[in-house]
Amino acid sequence: MQIHGPALRFGVHSGQQYTDFGTLLDLWQRAEALGYDMVSLFDHFRPPLGGPAGPCFDGLSLLSALAARTERVRCVIMVSAVTWRHPALAANIATTIDHVSGGRLEFGVGAASADLAYEQYGIPFPSPRVRVEMLDEACHVLRGLWTQPTTTFSGRHVRLADARLEPKPLQTRLPLIIGGDGERRTLRVVARHADIWNTLAGDPESYARKLAVLGQHCAATGRDPDSVRKSVTFRVVLAGDRATAQRRWTQIADHFGPGSPVLDEFVTIGTPEDCVRDLQPYLRMGVRDFVLGARPPVDWASVEMFAQRVVPALRAS
Repeated sequence: MQIHGPALRFGVHSGQQYTDFGTLLDLWQRAEALGYDMVSLFDHFRPPLGGPAGPCFDGLSLLSALAARTERVRCVIMVSAVTWRHPALAANIATTIDHVSGGRLEFGVGAASADLAYEQYGIPFPSPRVRVEMLDEACHVLRGLWTQPTTTFSGRHVRLADARLEPKPLQTRLPLIIGGDGERRTLRVVARHADIWNTLAGDPESYARKLAVLGQHCAATGRDPDSVRKSVTFRVVLAGDRATAQRRWTQIADHFGPGSPVLDEFVTIGTPEDCVRDLQPYLRMGVRDFVLGARPPVDWASVEMFAQRVVPALRAS
């Protein structure tokens, strides 16, 4: 699937906080059968959601396995923290998965966020400024190794000398996603490097502000902001009537508990028509990738209703 251009794409963000591979494979294959364009994992080791002992498979090795067991959907990591791996290693892993998938990989990177692994595993967690520097350097390294015969790079955090990566990705331009919305630093890196920018949908007003900031950074680098594909991630609770949706929302909220940051990710609790109305402002602002969060426990009624009734309506908008 061509990522450039006006076509809309719809995805499921499954994460990998499961206790067995079969359940996750079933989710990916069902999402493919429902017509979704992409399915994504994240790249946390010990995500706070689920508590200090919560389950979480490794994202990149799992992505390779799922890519081998699907046929059509784009296989996405959204996103890989630059604190986990040297970017040359990440470039090689990404290339391998692109070959396993038959050229369906989209590789996301970010400046890292809260993860219990930093404390549990003793992995360094630099300051936000340093992590964004690492992100910028990683983007240079990834694109260089994916496209150039040799790459030499000298940064503050990474150095490569006539580095080689063969074979190259199957895709002529492997899509690079950058996740995050820090207005001063992260969006500047997005403007420099990203094929796709992903962030939580939030509310339309805050998204519009960040979009304007991204436009300013693009102008400063001489880039057309429309060349950065816009992607938002969100959650919904859908039912045939609002009362039923509200009852299910109460059960979901009780599961996550009061104060959970997950609760802020929900953009619609209502009918498919409500969801179309709630997402149309993002469509008008140029969002082309809509990624539905479906981490466990999976709300299959919403996943199916979104595919069957929301996606066609948005495509027809």
